[in-house]
Amino acid sequence: MGVPLLSLIVLTPAVGAFLLMFLRSDDAVRWTALAVTVLDLALCIAMLAGFDTTTPAMQFVERHPWVPALGITFSLGIDGISALFVFLTALLGTVCVLASWAAIDRRVKAFMISLLLMQALMLGVFCALDLFLFYVCWEAMLIPMYLIIGVWGGEGRVYAAFKFFLYTLAGSLVFLVGVIVLYLQGGKTFDILALTAQHLPFAVQSWLFFAFLIAFAVKVPMVPVHTWLPDAHVQAPTAGSIILAGVLLKMGAYGFLRFSLPMLPEASLHYQTLMLALSALAIVYGGLLALAQDDLKKLVAYSSISHMGFVTLGIFALNLRGLQGGILQMFNHGMTTGALFLFVGLIYERTHTRSIADYGGLMKLAPIYTTFLALFTLSSMALPGTNSFIGELLVLSGGFAANLALGAVAVLGALLGAAYLLGMYGRVALGPATARAGYKIYDVNAREIAAILPLAVFVLWVGLYPKPFLAIIDASVRHLLVQVHGEGGGQ
Repeated sequence: MGVPLLSLIVLTPAVGAFLLMFLRSDDAVRWTALAVTVLDLALCIAMLAGFDTTTPAMQFVERHPWVPALGITFSLGIDGISALFVFLTALLGTVCVLASWAAIDRRVKAFMISLLLMQALMLGVFCALDLFLFYVCWEAMLIPMYLIIGVWGGEGRVYAAFKFFLYTLAGSLVFLVGVIVLYLQGGKTFDILALTAQHLPFAVQSWLFFAFLIAFAVKVPMVPVHTWLPDAHVQAPTAGSIILAGVLLKMGAYGFLRFSLPMLPEASLHYQTLMLALSALAIVYGGLLALAQDDLKKLVAYSSISHMGFVTLGIFALNLRGLQGGILQMFNHGMTTGALFLFVGLIYERTHTRSIADYGGLMKLAPIYTTFLALFTLSSMALPGTNSFIGELLVLSGGFAANLALGAVAVLGALLGAAYLLGMYGRVALGPATARAGYKIYDVNAREIAAILPLAVFVLWVGLYPKPFLAIIDASVRHLLVQVHGEGGGQ
């Protein structure tokens, strides 16, 4: 047996969290947490280097008995759909440690332990091949996220953390019922690959589709179960917002890709128009709400709702271009919106205000900051040459092919994105300087640039040369379409 690479990737942050318990110095905690996340990122790069892009089969598969009486195993594996998100989680983990270096100055050890445990559980979600293991990781990550918001958040942190926990727990409980039904109807196994191979009656598929929809829609989040997100984002510390936007929201969309489409193909096709309509609603509604915001963090939070609407639109286009665009856009959104929340956090550390009206003329005071901010703003509005353009182009192409009217509505969302993002950047960076009593604006330092640069590289890399990223997902997307439509369908 070779090196258990996925076990190392998933368990390294957990082991790191355990080691942090024995450290006393805050600096030692910070450096150790950074070393652990960098090591995990290196393991993920090794995983991608050894990934075979020509097959849709699960790779690096590991199976270890866990609860034999119930057929539960510690099973890990990745395909083209999950590989990019394993890497994204590890990369953003490193960014989060760097972003929290100075911003978190109390209970540093507890914060870093929560951060590393959160990373381990998120990696477990993307690598799990056992439904029980998936559910344990899916549910358990609520705890460190709740603590990150509730202990280190803003003034309204307790309310925001409680609301986040209640919404996601409610969705998870419905998901648990679905898991039990799937276990009983699918041959009493938790093996995700075995369950995918089962053909369930349409009535069962339909019931499970809505059970999973409730759970996954809360995580995405889709309108109307989105209201926890702005509160959580606004109150969370910078690292919490990066995790929420960069990884946590992807788990709902990943659930559709891993469970709803391959396991419930007839129901997915039957309710396709409903899902496309909900996606188009999220795109426009999120864009309109973002347009009305003066709070910089709320603006980025509502933009996430709109951008994740493009993701679900691509997924439920149920054709090659739509699915490729939806998955790529999940990856792009993690990079771009994670970076925007990092920039909000950096300026908040300097000014202790998030009101756009309090900013102005930052181009002169912080030219490096505003230059990078321009790049991520243009990426968020899908300018050609940036990562989001490729993803959004594929999504809209697939969306128009699936439903012309709803594809046209999605274009309106793209126009709204340009309006609120250009308006925000103009007021923050290019507008007239405002009075700044009591605080001093200074440009980004070397540590902050180290957090920003990797994200900037991927914005340009995917935008200018997307082929390697599309190659990773291509075989798995084509196989998923065969599972949904049958041979030759949905291309």
